Formats: sequence, structure tokens, C-alpha cells
Amino acid sequence: MASAAETILFTFRGKNRKEERVDGEVRADTLASAKAQLRKQGVISTWVKKKPKPMFSRDKKIVPADIAIFTRQLATMMKAGVPLVQSFEIVADGSEKPRMKALINEIRDDVSAGGGFATALRKHPRQFDDLFCSLVESGETAGALETMLDRVATSKEKTEQLKAKIKKALTYPIAVMVVAIIVTGILLIKVVPVFAETFSGFGADLPAFTLFVLGLSDALQESWMLVLFCLCWVNCVS
Repeated sequence: MASAAETILFTFRGKNRKEERVDGEVRADTLASAKAQLRKQGVISTWVKKKPKPMFSRDKKIVPADIAIFTRQLATMMKAGVPLVQSFEIVADGSEKPRMKALINEIRDDVSAGGGFATALRKHPRQFDDLFCSLVESGETAGALETMLDRVATSKEKTEQLKAKIKKALTYPIAVMVVAIIVTGILLIKVVPVFAETFSGFGADLPAFTLFVLGLSDALQESWMLVLFCLCWVNCVS
């Protein structure tokens, strides 16, 4: 069997044995091999295509969306009759994130050593909260792990969809704020100093607010690079 480095990552869409829509990724040597692998898992593919490689790759952190995809893929594998440990191997093989791949392999090793699935998940509290672990544990106890994973995956997918809608709704007001900040900065750096020269010739006391604006303009002119650096740093952290 070819190693993960020699195989190709394919994305697919299809239906499982219950006529439910499934999406995911699978690694294989060729397109035909990928389709054959999906058939063995009980997935009738609508389309299968090679996933394009990103222009810039780096070791990205694990996000909730990764856990949602992991749960959905695991539920799909188990519904198709694939054993749990083998499901881990297939899902890990299809993951592009090194951190996610390492996480799945750690969970697989713990389960292979005889530990429970929920017990293995509890070793990674940053990725799997108490509710997730408790639901998996109840599914193990009741002998309906694949059903419980399917429900958890559905819940997480809905949560991620809601987050995406909220981010989309906030895009416009954030863009307006950014433009307003840029315009304000230009006014303080370029326009206000012109008025400051005019005001200096009046020889009269200026209102407090005018003095505040002039002081803010002077401060911004002296440290605009520091302000720009801080804004870029906040953007990178967020």
C-alpha cells in the first residue's frame, strides 16, 4: 500500500446506504481507486475529484470546523460498517493538517491499546469538550456509537453554519468601520495640520475640543507607524 505522501487527496460527494448525503475526503492512488474505496465504505459517489493543493501551506491550528469534519467522516465510516480503528486510519490519511492528523493518530493509538473512545477524547480537552465526550461515552455504553456520532456531527455542522452566517453579516459593518478609521487617520495626518497653522495665527484661545483634535493629530503624526503596527498585530491575532 502506498504511503500517505505518495497518494492523492480526493474530495467527494455522494449518498450512503440510507440515502443520506455525505461529503468528505479520501486518499487513494488513482481516481478509480478512490471510487472503489468509497464503494467499500457503502458510499455511492455523485462526483469525486482531486483536491487542489493550497499555494501556501503551513501547520495550521485545529479549529472547530476540523472537529466537525472529523466527526462527520467518522460517523459515515462507522455507518458503512468500517471498524472504529480502521476508520481512524482512513480519516487521518485524508487529513491535510499535520496537527489534525497527529491528533487522530493519538486517539487511534489509545483506542487500539484497549481504552475507550470517550476516554481517549478526554485527553484532548481543547478539541473535545465535556459534552462531546459525554455523548460519545453514552453512545459507546448503549452500543449506538455511530448514531450518536451522526447526531454530534449534525449539531457541530449547524453550529459552524451559524458562525459562518454571523461572520458574513458582520462583514459590511466591519468594512465600514475600517474605511472610517482610514479616512479619519488621513484627515488627522494630512488635513488637520493645515488648519493648525491657520489657527496659530489667530492669537486667541481655541476651544477644548479643537485643542484635543490638534493634540491627537500631533500624536498620530509622531507615532503613526506604531499605531499601524498595533492594528496589524491585532488583525493577525484575531
